[in-house]
Amino acid sequence: MQLTLVHARYQLLEIIRIPVAVFGSAFFPAAAMIFFVVPFAGDDATGATLATASMVTFSVMSANIFQYGIGVAEDRDQPWNPYTRTLPAGPAPRFAGRVLAGLALTYLSLIPVVVIGATLTAARISPAAFLLAAGTVAVISVPFTLMGLAVGYSLPSKAAIVIAQVLFLPLAFGGGLLSAPGEAPGFIETIAPYLPTRGAAELMWASAGDYRVQPLAVIMLGVWVVVLATLAAWAYRRDEGRRFS
Repeated sequence: MQLTLVHARYQLLEIIRIPVAVFGSAFFPAAAMIFFVVPFAGDDATGATLATASMVTFSVMSANIFQYGIGVAEDRDQPWNPYTRTLPAGPAPRFAGRVLAGLALTYLSLIPVVVIGATLTAARISPAAFLLAAGTVAVISVPFTLMGLAVGYSLPSKAAIVIAQVLFLPLAFGGGLLSAPGEAPGFIETIAPYLPTRGAAELMWASAGDYRVQPLAVIMLGVWVVVLATLAAWAYRRDEGRRFS
């Protein structure tokens, strides 16, 4: 555990030294709150609460895909990375430390969204629901963490930047994050349950407000976790094999 915390501290220091990385993770969800939620759902308590939960999902996805997808790919290009793989502690503390640091950055990126929702909209949530939603954030981070790791370990940094950007917006729009539950265009409502963003959003909606989760979306979220975990493990093993072959 101590080694895990050391690696987590190292990862956080690396991120904090480049403040724009933290700013970037928080900017797009906060901007979406201001431009899409406040003008159109700000006065409706139920709508604003669900919309804020959508933007929380948006922020979680953004923080994890970009942080792991681009961050891991850039770390692989550094001479320090092969050295850390030779240390006797093994890969587990390094990997766990990266995940802990990523989760901390994810919660940090949510602060502007929550503040905007609390001050500029009629969104309301009970203390118990707030704690449940905070715990749900860690759960819905899993598929996007795995997605970022799969991208980061399988592609060079320049390609990872492009792929992360290509994945981000289609997943957000396709999952219905930029519209109220059940009010997205017809084709979006058709494909949304099959995307990981929709299952994640539905868990957030259910934790923050009065919403009944659709089984298909949650089942597909579980399927995505398995698929992405397999891809991430394969990408890591392939990268490990290339470096030590």
